Amino acid sequence: MSAAPSRPQVADGERIGLIAGNGRFPIIFADNARKLGYLVSAVAHEGETEPELASHVDRIHWIKIGQLSKLIKVFKQDGVHQAVMLGGIKKTHVFTTVRPDLRTLAMATSLALWKDDDILREFAKELEQEGIAICESTFGLKGILVEEGTLTARAPSEKEWEDIRYGWSVAYDIGRLDIGQCVVIKDRVVVAVEAVEGTDGAIKRGGELAKVGAVVVKRSKPQQDLRFDLPAVGPGTIEVMASVKASVLAVEAGRTILLDREIMLDKARSARIAIVGIAKLEQGGDQP
Repeated sequence: MSAAPSRPQVADGERIGLIAGNGRFPIIFADNARKLGYLVSAVAHEGETEPELASHVDRIHWIKIGQLSKLIKVFKQDGVHQAVMLGGIKKTHVFTTVRPDLRTLAMATSLALWKDDDILREFAKELEQEGIAICESTFGLKGILVEEGTLTARAPSEKEWEDIRYGWSVAYDIGRLDIGQCVVIKDRVVVAVEAVEGTDGAIKRGGELAKVGAVVVKRSKPQQDLRFDLPAVGPGTIEVMASVKASVLAVEAGRTILLDREIMLDKARSARIAIVGIAKLEQGGDQP
């Protein structure tokens, strides 16, 4: 499979495709891409993508999850040759609302296992065969990647750092197994691991079990393909943490998107939640 460009060269009025999942990430990307001079054609997913996205792009096409042929058709009609995939699709849709077309079913038969990374790479391969390259999801977003260090006035206590270090190692393992990106820790005990319910669901479940002072750790998978599913946190993450009295959010610096930064940090300050960005180590990257 040919390598996708991570920084496409923009020409005036060049069009870029946006394959949009849920959350505000697609909206933030669309606003930034248009400031850079791109025309944005979005493919949005019914029941997932925010309807507000329509007012932030030049064209929008709504599809059901699994309609690969329609996605390719509308991108070709719009003259899209490069695209990004941003925002999540809840895994629970696999059991409920997915309506795969014939091309999606054919793609599925080539997969030995239905792991996230395998599905997304095969999906990207299908688009590349049609002349549509999938770019890294960090494209044009350098300013909103989490930096290394403590982002809030309150820093984690030494006891909380012990939980962060332990959770960092556990998150590495669940990522390696393609289970999820987030764990919730209390007193060096794993109280929740992200699975199909997503990050917010794992935080809520783990925080309720921990009662007070849970530490949330979220990092990319060791085999992370930067075109897909880059970790993202935002004000909603902090709201969920505050609702269960969690105390710390630790995320991977340089590989985590921070959405609506000022709003998020203000909510963290009000809830006395510490936020830290941890650098990925070159050697034995399972400990901060």
